[in-house]
Amino acid sequence: MTKRAESKYKINRRLGVNLWGRAKSPIAKREYGPGQHGQRRKQKPTDYGVQLMAKQKLKGYYGNIGEKQFRKYYEEAVRRKGDTSENLIELLERRLDTVIYRMKMAVTPFAARQFVNHGHVTINGKRLNIPSYIVKDTDVIEVKEKSKQMTALLDAAQSGERDVPEYLEVDHRAMRGRVLRAPKLSDVPYPVQMEPNLVVEFYSR
Repeated sequence: MTKRAESKYKINRRLGVNLWGRAKSPIAKREYGPGQHGQRRKQKPTDYGVQLMAKQKLKGYYGNIGEKQFRKYYEEAVRRKGDTSENLIELLERRLDTVIYRMKMAVTPFAARQFVNHGHVTINGKRLNIPSYIVKDTDVIEVKEKSKQMTALLDAAQSGERDVPEYLEVDHRAMRGRVLRAPKLSDVPYPVQMEPNLVVEFYSR
């Protein structure tokens, strides 16, 4: 198990939020952080601390993206026209593993990344195993024929935990879908408040 996947069980408690809104979250049982010092009284965070927390929440939510890659998303968001924080959210939401998660083809972003990594997904009929691939509106995303009866996939599609957002179109019978339009921050069904504006402030210090 990779360090990134191994750490997902501590992310919620470290941040003090139920990041993915799941009933199984450890934060439901222990609201304090992990480790021997987790129950210490928390001090009021500085502006830097608030910005850092906003960044950690956003990175953690999308499967604990590495710092180097996450900063590249920020730099690309700055280069694009329009609001940088909205651009950042769009880039993260257009990741292939995120789209798979949003389409309810995986129960968590971590499971979605693994699903893509293992070659179960095609884009426009061609197998693609790159979770960070940025999905375009013209791309048709489909689960490989041999993978369409996987128990984990069927369980995720039938789960009542989440709904498919309006900026996506998905046919769970065919296990096929696409992005209809660019998602905005207000469109994204985050279980907790995300503050990409603070992430922009963090990197522009």
